[in-house]
Amino acid sequence: MTKSSGPAARAFWTIGAGRGEIRDVDLPAPGPDEVLVRTLWSGVSRGTEALVFAGRVPEGERTRMRAPFQEGDFPFPVKYGYAAVGVVEAGPGDLAGRSIFCLHPHQTRFVVPAAAVRPLPEGLPPARAVLAANAETALNALWDGGAGPGDRIAVVGGGAVGALVGAFAGAIPGTEVTLVDVDPAKAGLADRLGIGFAAPGSAACGADLVFHASATAAGLETALRLAGDEATVVELSWYGDRPVTVGLGGHFHAGRLRIVSSQVGRVAPDRRPRWDYARRLGKALELLRDDRLDALLSEAIDFDTLPDRMSGLLSGPGGACCPLIRYPSEP
Repeated sequence: MTKSSGPAARAFWTIGAGRGEIRDVDLPAPGPDEVLVRTLWSGVSRGTEALVFAGRVPEGERTRMRAPFQEGDFPFPVKYGYAAVGVVEAGPGDLAGRSIFCLHPHQTRFVVPAAAVRPLPEGLPPARAVLAANAETALNALWDGGAGPGDRIAVVGGGAVGALVGAFAGAIPGTEVTLVDVDPAKAGLADRLGIGFAAPGSAACGADLVFHASATAAGLETALRLAGDEATVVELSWYGDRPVTVGLGGHFHAGRLRIVSSQVGRVAPDRRPRWDYARRLGKALELLRDDRLDALLSEAIDFDTLPDRMSGLLSGPGGACCPLIRYPSEP
């Protein structure tokens, strides 16, 4: 990377448990195979970023949990995030002027290898594209679970990943998909996505396939209870350093249930010989060309307010699944 200085930028850093600040960044000038990106939007993961912001990344997972272009080390100080959408201000080939997605922390401008950005497909609004990383996770989960036409599917946990799993599963012919959440406000989200909704106590049992994305032990218990005999429960939650206690007697044992871990860091095994990360991300972006998915995004907040707003964005109940960050036209 060329070391001569380029445009200045600003980035959000987590500097302590529940504390953040915006720091100035000296950008290098982009080299011949690099791009300079001006950020338009970024999204906040209310799951992973909540654990990072609280300093709860387990010591044994700190290397594995590093995000692309992260700076600093866990627990603090660290520049973290992976859902940036911007416009290429300088770069090789036909990339200049294109809107792109990049797995990059919250920062007003950045320089990265051209291979690290993905142009948005035609018809995908840039703000909605911040869901790309979550959409990859949801797509991978559907592959891990083997969802098929006609399946009765329950999705426990109505955050961004769970909602996207429900939306994508609902597009499979003949499926009956129910979003299960303790928050009754999620019923409106499910309705906009064209899928059913139930509170945990009223959800129907006997599902062919269950996805769990609530990151709570109670949610996992619900997922196991809803699964039919010899069905699969796909576990999407990441619990950080929290131990999880769940009952594995009763229906889990007698019903011969399976719990399958799904994690986006690897392509699902039965797709891995033919799919790489680039192909999967491209398909995830294509799947986001659905206007209903705007229901997952919060009302945008300004980047400059992140130090004061991040704690509330990550811990606030209800509301939209993905907090949306709007960037200034100049860094």
